[in-house]
Amino acid sequence: MIICLTSANDIRTDKNFAQLDSYLLKIAARDSQALADLYDSTSASVYAFALSILKNSQDAEDVLHDCYLQIYSAASGYHSCGKPMAWILTIARNLCLLKLRERRKMSDISQEDWEPYLEACEHMSSEDKLVLTECMNRLSDTERQIVILHVVAGFRHREIAGILDTPLPTVLSKYSRAIKKLKKYIGKEN
Repeated sequence: MIICLTSANDIRTDKNFAQLDSYLLKIAARDSQALADLYDSTSASVYAFALSILKNSQDAEDVLHDCYLQIYSAASGYHSCGKPMAWILTIARNLCLLKLRERRKMSDISQEDWEPYLEACEHMSSEDKLVLTECMNRLSDTERQIVILHVVAGFRHREIAGILDTPLPTVLSKYSRAIKKLKKYIGKEN
């Protein structure tokens, strides 16, 4: 099974961090093309992250839209620390928390909600996408968020602990538990 790791690995390179930083500097100067480029580079990760928190595709799409509007208006206050994705996902996380407070709802992520994200993974077969969807449904909310942030967005566990405001040992144990669940499930499939 091939999971769409190419984009996550690309985001983790210093060159791409520098590119994202340059987009943010251009956005601060009100360059709308830079916003479009930033969106193209990061929207799949932001959407997946928002979906993992909100468990509703419409809410995740709203947060995705609002996140880039907020990036456009707040880019002048961004100070590069070499972690542009952390800044972007912090904005998305805050918007998700606002949305949850606003709606006070929790529900399972349906296959239809994952389809827009999975379509962005061009290297996956339709069978792999179905297996991935079923695997993600077997994880708890927190496990799903940690796996998405680590595998899809390419964050280190320490960075995930900061984003989720969770102790590092908790992130490590939940990630380990999630991977064991997934291996056990996939082992049954083979």
